[in-house]
Amino acid sequence: MSTAHNQAEKGEIAKIVLMPGDPLRAKHIAETYLENPVQFNSVRNMFGYTGTYKGKRVSVMGSGMGMASIGIYSYELFKFYDVEKIIRIGSAGAYVDDLHLFDLVLADSAWSESTFPLAQAGIKTDIMEPSKELNETIQTAAKKLNKEIRLARIHSSDIFYAEANMPTYADFYREHGCVCVEMESFALFHNAKVLGKQAACILTISDSLVNGEETTAKQREQSFDAMILLALESAADLAD
Repeated sequence: MSTAHNQAEKGEIAKIVLMPGDPLRAKHIAETYLENPVQFNSVRNMFGYTGTYKGKRVSVMGSGMGMASIGIYSYELFKFYDVEKIIRIGSAGAYVDDLHLFDLVLADSAWSESTFPLAQAGIKTDIMEPSKELNETIQTAAKKLNKEIRLARIHSSDIFYAEANMPTYADFYREHGCVCVEMESFALFHNAKVLGKQAACILTISDSLVNGEETTAKQREQSFDAMILLALESAADLAD
């Protein structure tokens, strides 16, 4: 059974899915880290693949940018393809000076000004939380891999460019405790909640709003190895 956005048939997608925003990153992960990857989706070039990692069945699929996009893809994975767990693996901009390029952040909550939960399910909230079970598994895997990961609140923003009179990164940190910004997890966590599924988010710092440091597009596509390996190890621990 395919959908308007996913040509896969039931059974072609694993119970656990890693979701980078960039579909080319999904392709890179599948071709670099998975054994015998098989592509299950190319609709709108939102590539998706299923293979194995350490003998465990894992899928990886792009989500696109923003809550509207991940809202569609994650909902379909959860609702129509029997996916149980999604781990978002994305890039983020630092709001604090003690987060540096390539540092890892694990979201313990996502604050947002978005009305996604209200529009989708009539839920009025500005904070969504991930699965505690997934976060515990990821933290355990990080210790096993000797990788430092910061557990903290993130900002899921509805916009990338803001006018000069709008709140700044310093305001979001001071008023809401957000240490970095991305654009998807609030909607992902909401979909998991309303559908009785599990979701988590691991982020790699790709730029800093504090000091102006930034990675290149190629680095964001191919050089987030620590995050990818952490997500894969966690998926292997979670997979049946």
